[in-house]
Amino acid sequence: MTPCPVEPSRWWQEPLVHFLVIGALLFLAFNWWAPGGMGSSRIVITPGQMNAITEGFARTWQRPPTDQEVKGLLDEYLREEIAAREAMALGLDRDDAVIRRRLRQKFEFAAEDAIDATPPTDAELQAWLDAHPATFTQDAQVSFLQVFLNPQRRGDSIDDDARRLRDQLSQSGAHASIEAAGDSVMLPHDIPRSARTDVAQQFGEGFADALLALPVHTWAGPVRSGYGLHLVYVREQHTRRLPALEDIRPVVEREFTADRRRRQLDALYAAQLGRYHIVIEKRIVAPGTAEAATLPGRSPQ
Repeated sequence: MTPCPVEPSRWWQEPLVHFLVIGALLFLAFNWWAPGGMGSSRIVITPGQMNAITEGFARTWQRPPTDQEVKGLLDEYLREEIAAREAMALGLDRDDAVIRRRLRQKFEFAAEDAIDATPPTDAELQAWLDAHPATFTQDAQVSFLQVFLNPQRRGDSIDDDARRLRDQLSQSGAHASIEAAGDSVMLPHDIPRSARTDVAQQFGEGFADALLALPVHTWAGPVRSGYGLHLVYVREQHTRRLPALEDIRPVVEREFTADRRRRQLDALYAAQLGRYHIVIEKRIVAPGTAEAATLPGRSPQ
């Protein structure tokens, strides 16, 4: 029996060959369009980019660049562009915390266009002020004169000395000569208008609280501090208060606008997060220890 002639294989009709050809075409297309690939060998410098380069030089040096300086600026820009493309082609931008933070900043700057930038109304600012009084409440403030009495120097006679000196000072009121009165101490005699917290840092909490309870325009005391005793003349005193909106409008507007931006960025990230499937892998734990908790909304794997 004569065997039938075998027809030569038509390899180009094989499905595997088709798959390999399509794969090769896709690989070439990816490398052509990918940053740093074969198609990225073309660097285009637009007139706008050239203007930005030369204007940056002019802002720094307060004059336009010469032709030679323009060439140097252009060379530097090209080096930066080439380095960036080649570094990305090598994957050097991956897993770099500095680059990731910079990309996040640029992303959020780009998102500014989608963020509401309309100026807030007075009603919105007043509502914000009413809802955050602690942020804007001004500390109590006081200005005063003080004369120091040293307990170690005066001993048991300090109370009598304080009463006698207070009576003398009261005769002249705010115009009393206090530079030579009392005992020497490394503290100013005349304290200008200061916040309560500043007074407390210098004289102590107890002194600051007692000072705010004294009457104004009269010599009083003695008031105890960490240094000793003080005779005090309170010139002006202002309790803690929440200022009116018209007095602090720029501050309230700044805080309101910053909070609105934060909330809108949070909403943007929440919307973007919905496009991703987040997987948190279980970590290997030692026997007898509690296994890491799974975050809500994330699927362990």
